[in-house]
Order: sequence, then C-alpha cells, then structure tokens
Amino acid sequence: MYEDISVEFLLEAGWGAEGHVIGVTQPRRIAAITVASRIAEERGSILGNEVGYTIRFDDCSDPSATRILFMTDGMMIREIMKDPLLSKYSVILLDEAHERALNTDIILGLLRKIQKKRPDLRLLVASATLDAEEMRDFFNTNETGDPDPVPDYLKATVDTVMKIHFNERPGDVLAFLTGMMKVFQKPPHNSRKIVVATNIAEASITINGIVYVVDCGFVKLKAYDPSSGVESLVVIPVSKASANQRAGRAGRVRAGKAFRLYTEDDFDKLSEATVPEMQRSDLAPVVLQLKALGIANILRFNFLSPPPAQNMVRGLELLYALGALDSVGNLTSPLGLQMVEFPLSPCFAKMLLVSGDYECSEEVLTVAAMTQIQNVFVTPSGKRNTADKEKRKFAVLEGDHVTLLNVYKAFIKFGKNSKWCSEHFLNYKGLKRAIEIREQLKRLLLKFKVPLVSCQDDVLKLRRCITAAFFANAVRLHYTGVYRTVRDGHELYIHPSSVLSNEEQPQWLIFNEVVHTSKEYMRDVTTIEPDWLCELAPHFYQFGTEREISAKRSRLE
Repeated sequence: MYEDISVEFLLEAGWGAEGHVIGVTQPRRIAAITVASRIAEERGSILGNEVGYTIRFDDCSDPSATRILFMTDGMMIREIMKDPLLSKYSVILLDEAHERALNTDIILGLLRKIQKKRPDLRLLVASATLDAEEMRDFFNTNETGDPDPVPDYLKATVDTVMKIHFNERPGDVLAFLTGMMKVFQKPPHNSRKIVVATNIAEASITINGIVYVVDCGFVKLKAYDPSSGVESLVVIPVSKASANQRAGRAGRVRAGKAFRLYTEDDFDKLSEATVPEMQRSDLAPVVLQLKALGIANILRFNFLSPPPAQNMVRGLELLYALGALDSVGNLTSPLGLQMVEFPLSPCFAKMLLVSGDYECSEEVLTVAAMTQIQNVFVTPSGKRNTADKEKRKFAVLEGDHVTLLNVYKAFIKFGKNSKWCSEHFLNYKGLKRAIEIREQLKRLLLKFKVPLVSCQDDVLKLRRCITAAFFANAVRLHYTGVYRTVRDGHELYIHPSSVLSNEEQPQWLIFNEVVHTSKEYMRDVTTIEPDWLCELAPHFYQFGTEREISAKRSRLE
C-alpha cells in the first residue's frame, strides 16, 4: 500500500524529528490498526512506541515517543478540536481519500483552512481513483496525481466460488458481498482459503494469497432522505471505480482472475465514482463538529463536494430540537458543548447527558455501549431454533434496548464467562468490547458531573430517557398494519432480528436506525407512550387531531 512506503520514507527524511509527528488517516479502524502494526513490525519497534494508532475507544500511542500516528478520520477531527493548527504535526497523509467518507470531506475542508495559517504543514492525499484535478483545484495548487487506472447475487457468488474451486488452479478466493466480513485462516493442505468481504477489502486491508476475485456488483451504503429525516443502509450497484478496485485485488501474488457477476453493458452503465458520503448523509453530526471547531457560518464552509441544502437544514433542525444549538445557531452551554465530546451520534450523546435527570444513567451507559456492538446474538448454522429459544430468555415486551440491558446484566452476573456466552449463543468478544466502551462513556459522564444512578427494575425511566433523545425517530402503527414516522408519515417495518418482530405489534415505538433491504426496517426499537412525545419534545411535536393541528398552523400563518 502507498502509505507503507511513504510514511517510512518521510520518517527517514526527518519529518518526524524535533518532536514532530507524521499523521496518517484511515477511513476505517481495522485499516488503522493493521497498517500501524505492519509498519511497527517492519521497523522492529513495539506497536505504540515509535509507530502507534488511535481509534475510537482505543489509544495505542505514546505522546513522547510516537513519530508515526495512524488514526481514523474521526480521531483526526478530534485532534483538530484539541489543536486547531495541528502544531505537533509536520505531515498529514490522508489515505483512501477516494472513498469520500463523511469525515474525510470534513478534514479536507479543515486542512484547507489550516494550510492558510500553516504553509509549512505538508499534505499528502493517497488515493487509487480520486479525481486529481478536482483535488488540485480544491487546494488551489499546481500539484497533480495519476489515479490508477444479478437479482440473486448471493447465490450467484456462492455458485461462482464453487466453480472456481473445482475448475481453477490453486489460489485463494476473495468474494465481495454487501454485509459480511469473514476470513477462513490457514486452510489445510490441498484446500483453498475463501474470504467473504464487504467493500472494506477494496483498499483498506490487504489479504495475502488472493488469486481470484468474485465481484457481486453491489455495495451497502448509507443514504439519507431529507424529506423524511430517515438515514438508512441501502444496497446499490457499485461504481466503476469500486469495480476496478475490486478487480485489482486479484493476482497480486501471481497472475489472477476477476469474475464479475454482471455484463459488460451493465458495467458501462455504472456511475464513474461512488457519491461522496457528505452528499448522502444525515448532517447533524457534521454540523455539531463544525460548530465546535469554531465554524460559525457552516454554509460558507469549503466542502470538496457541497452537501444538499435540505440535508443541512434537517441537521440544523435536529440539533436545535435536541437543545445543542440555540435560536441563532450557536452551540448551547453546557449541553451543546458537552455533546461534541462524545464519540457517538448527537442523539446518543443527548441520551447520556440527560440520563441523570431520569435517574437511569447506569442503565443508559449500558444501552449506549451495547448498541455499538454488532450481532450481540449469534446464530450458528443449523441451530436457529435453539438460538432463538435462548434469545427469548432475555427478551422483554418493552423492546430491544431493555433486552440488551438484560443480556449485559446477565453477562456480568455470570462472571463474564465465555463458556456461558457460548451456551446462550451470545457474542463473547462483543460483550467484552461493550464493557470497555461503557467505561469510556462513564468517564465522560463523570467529567460532566452527571450523577451515576440506577433505576433498578423501573425501566419506564429508561424508556422515557431514550424518548427524550430519540424523539425524532418515533413511529406509530397505521391501520394498514405498517409503521409510519410520526412527523413525516414515512413507512417503516420492525427488523426481523428485533425481539418484537414476532410479537403483537405495539402502537408506538422509538428506533435507533433504519436498514434498507427488501423493505425499510427499524433496528433497536423500544415501546413508548404517545403523550411522552408532547411532554418531552413539545418543540418538535404538536398534540391534537389533524384538524386541530391544521387550525393551529393557520393561526400562526
């Protein structure tokens, strides 16, 4: 990878001398850890000493010794918050910039401002397919770069992998799908390794031994609908740039082959590049970060790809409703200023900060940590019925958040035991990670003097606290049998993995996020009472019949 050579060259050339640091950003945590580990090993140093990394909830670096620091894009933004001119850095290398992640675009805009005050700061943008002219024009420099040149896609992918296995010469296979990452390590003699990966394997990680690539032609991305205020994960066709990146993973060890599960005509119809995340995301977190960085007029901020105005307005509206911004768009004190410091979405930050008022901060810490873990419940092949039976032991009619709380409490009660997790089909590593995340969030609550109190078995307090933060994600059951968002009437369904999916449908719910597959599904849902919305978010909702609300609006107009 590009950064392997360049950062070591920069260090040897003296850019890490006199206490300076070479900063390298990565869009993903796994890439930051993997590359830092490899370069530390190559240099014969201990990871965390000369070469280190810092990611959300994990800092493996030494301020006095680390000269090359790998970090996620989000952590780079936090570095800028602490030191607006990045005074300790001599060079910033933005790797995988072609992915155009949300935080990458924020960093590009911020670095453009920083360079005006610090012309000595060197910027390197490493990318396989980024438009070099667009980047040159954005930074207004003369430098240029040379970019490197199926309905049932799951079944088609499996079939293709099997054909490769039986008909092709030895060599490992990398299959791109939309929602999993699995590596089967150290295959026995006379067998081959099959790696099933998401788009993370396009560039962020390198897997040794890959000779064959199977490209299903699809990718799962975040998409935001400003008309409904719903952000969801959607499966869409890949771009030409991504398709070429995938094909490029074949044959790095010897001559290889790429199998695309779509026609050449379909390839020609693909978009040239993936739409930047900045133009398809909920912008509330972006607005909050920019405000914290002192960008008063965010509409005049230099974005490489300016986001839609409607997305920006929605973000401002939500932050105002959460109490993070005042009526003129400034960060509120203390709530808005404190929300910025949480490495979570604004809604989660608000939920944590007000949890003391609802006398359930201990439970909210657990819920916030557990919802950061993917796949708390595991379903081994051929054991679905047994796994579902075990899951029901923790499930409650109040919904997923209280169920996750029950899982965590039981995990602690039974000594954080891996065997116990295996018996109950729970993700042991995920639960251990939840403990670490909870401790970090707890330190932030203590910093802001939020009282640590427990609601014991009174989960009504917990549900009200969740509502106080996620009120914008409220839905009610329509007479047609589908859920609709309270404010915009957007149709949604309970996700099949929810503990409420096979129960009698509750009338009112709050959800954390939406996943778009065959339908738009709500994930992590909790039952609520409708009058809580008017009580806890009167600025966001109006109470009354449709005729009464229309009459109120007419009087205001």
